[in-house]
Amino acid sequence: MNFKPDPTEFAGKRVLVSGGTKGLGRATVDRFLAGGARVITSARGNLELIDGVEFVQADLTTAEGGETLAKAALERLGGIDILAHVLGGSTTPGGGFVALTDDHWLAELNLNLLATVRLDRLLIPQMIQRGHGAVVHVTSIQSVLPLPEATTAYAAAKAALRTYSKSVSKELGPKGVRVNVVSPGWIMTESSVELLKRLQAANGGTIEEARQLVLDSLGGIPIGRPAEPSEVADLIAYLASDRAAAIHGAEFVIDGGTVQTV
Repeated sequence: MNFKPDPTEFAGKRVLVSGGTKGLGRATVDRFLAGGARVITSARGNLELIDGVEFVQADLTTAEGGETLAKAALERLGGIDILAHVLGGSTTPGGGFVALTDDHWLAELNLNLLATVRLDRLLIPQMIQRGHGAVVHVTSIQSVLPLPEATTAYAAAKAALRTYSKSVSKELGPKGVRVNVVSPGWIMTESSVELLKRLQAANGGTIEEARQLVLDSLGGIPIGRPAEPSEVADLIAYLASDRAAAIHGAEFVIDGGTVQTV
């Protein structure tokens, strides 16, 4: 089924997507563009520019990078109406918790928690001043279903992001700023392929055996496949839209039924 977004849905809206140059981030950028939004995003290095998108070179795992992106968003767009925090991922090796050094832990926390915290702190105040805004934080089902072989630090950081999101939603709701969480399961992106390669390197065997290890750790995916990035991006866009005006402080799981509780 081909879903065609309303090209005027986000007309006049200014959207910041963190990590918007590949994978789920790129799909999210494309979805907001299809709805008529003005979009700004960033990446650590140079890349081919995306038509219609303001691009900033910045490393969001650092405080300086967050400040660079926030400043550019305020100067180029005059403010932000929607924050979609998609940046995240895991770069730690396989081998369980003993394989994780302090540097691994700090890298995962900076990428999966603090990058979001910093941008919120820099950009939500201008939403409060206007009395409206929408924020979507992307966490992961690993906050409740961690994979001990390879993603303990990532899962812990995403669990912290989930708790942080609930806390700020209580603070910001009365001020006109909605905060919601999207919690994906396995999404077939470039990062997923890299995870399989790291597992293969740690355990030997084939990529297919690494894929099966992930599926076994998850307990399977009842619909039989990972989600497509565009499917998750549609959910992010919905929660940021006026159609979701009464949805606040909520978590939406999109995992094909992987988490077997409600």
